[in-house]
Amino acid sequence: MQFHSYSSQCAFSSLEDIKGKHVTVMGLGLNGGGLAAVRFFLKKGAYVISTDMKTAEQLKPSVDALMNDKSLPIKNLTFHLGEHRIEDFENADCVIKNPGIKYEGNKYLAAAKAIETDLSIFLRFTNCPIIAVTGSKGKSSTVSAIHYGLTQAGYKSFLGGNITVSPLTFIDEVSSDTPVVIEFSSWQLADLRGRGVLRPYISVITKIVPDHQNWYGNMEDYVADKRLIYANQSQGDYSIFDFGGDEPGTGPASGGTWGNLFASETKATVLRYSSSKPSDTDEKFYGVWQDVDSEGRFVGKILLPQMKEPEVIMRTLSVPGAHMKTNVLNAAMVMYLMHIPAEKIIKILGSWQGITHRLQFFHSWKCGSKEYRFYNDSCATVPEAAAAATQAFGKGVTLITGGTDKGLELDPLVKVLAKPSEDEYAVKALYFLSGTATDKILPALDNAGKTYYGDFDSLEELLNCLKANLVKQAEKTDKKGSEIPSDATPEVIVLSPGATSFGMFANEFDRGEKYMAAVKRTF
Repeated sequence: MQFHSYSSQCAFSSLEDIKGKHVTVMGLGLNGGGLAAVRFFLKKGAYVISTDMKTAEQLKPSVDALMNDKSLPIKNLTFHLGEHRIEDFENADCVIKNPGIKYEGNKYLAAAKAIETDLSIFLRFTNCPIIAVTGSKGKSSTVSAIHYGLTQAGYKSFLGGNITVSPLTFIDEVSSDTPVVIEFSSWQLADLRGRGVLRPYISVITKIVPDHQNWYGNMEDYVADKRLIYANQSQGDYSIFDFGGDEPGTGPASGGTWGNLFASETKATVLRYSSSKPSDTDEKFYGVWQDVDSEGRFVGKILLPQMKEPEVIMRTLSVPGAHMKTNVLNAAMVMYLMHIPAEKIIKILGSWQGITHRLQFFHSWKCGSKEYRFYNDSCATVPEAAAAATQAFGKGVTLITGGTDKGLELDPLVKVLAKPSEDEYAVKALYFLSGTATDKILPALDNAGKTYYGDFDSLEELLNCLKANLVKQAEKTDKKGSEIPSDATPEVIVLSPGATSFGMFANEFDRGEKYMAAVKRTF
């Protein structure tokens, strides 16, 4: 892939210089980024054209939010929806690009005098300490835990980026001592190439697995954008990378691991994270790892270059899943680097409840003698994340999965779904939403002789089938007079698609909200 490099120069010399300029916001969308950009530039005195290939009807929530905002000079706003017009790009002083739009082969972007993004504008005109996180799995959980930890410890901190909060919403509230936590997608990082504006105090790359291969075509190009997160860091900064191995066949073409490659490139102080204690034969290890105390209970430990002995910085967690321990332990390391004492970190992160759409508990239902607890993991959009969700609860779960193919290898999910029923972590019951990824998974399950329900074209249809099966199961139990132990743990039902949501939902957030609403209506 040929990577586009943007100018280090900006169309605006300062935030005040925005006044009177003509700005085209490309991609109004429904996730908040385009909406925030329109609001920001209007408030700064620009003449704004908001353009999107989606129609006004499709974008009604965003359009209404702008038109009903009395604080905005609406007379300076023009909508061109359902189309792009080349003159809107040729005549603009600056085009604000949506990260989901490719530059390559785009005639509208090619016609623009200057291109920026909400993130590039924020980074150009602020000097606050940036904690930047990217990766394939666990980005959103990691940034959310970091932000929660910092705010609970007394910092005035802000969270933005790919987690659907534009940093333009808080640009006027930050100062040189305000830590800002930003989740970066690979596309958002690609939009910063050449600008030289991203210089994080702390950068974190979470576990790398194949993702967005329908966009990139190969792992090398996908990871090339991830590597931009540490490109401008210096010795006084910190880079945090995985210490473990990569999934077979997904590592660098040059050999070794992604974590080691990143560590060899960054100029910052390198710290690592590991799911187990590094062996004595490893090179000197600095970072965090998962361990057990003298009584066999989980602890997270940290060792930094200036420390003689490791220190415990994490104990009990409220959120399920082995992968969540890694995410929260990375958050604990960031908090430690921000000079928060270990005991305070343990207490704060022990109370963190997780985030919306990521193994989020939201509803319980009693049927006969059993209790069922429903979880929303809609933001699990890669097969590995859905596979991890099935193993997160220490027992088998009822799984709702499937959706639209992203061009990813589905074997990690298929392998878990095909586990024999006698395996303690085998999925107890399996329900599929329709989509191209589902179409690829089902033949493998047929070959393995696995029972499943679906594929379903709507959540309502799927949940009605699920409820009917659970009621039938309860009636059988009651007829047999089977005793359910009074201390029996609730059964877990989790939506974890391992795929995107195009066709049935606007995006993964819409999918999660609609799933939770449908469950509460049905159960």
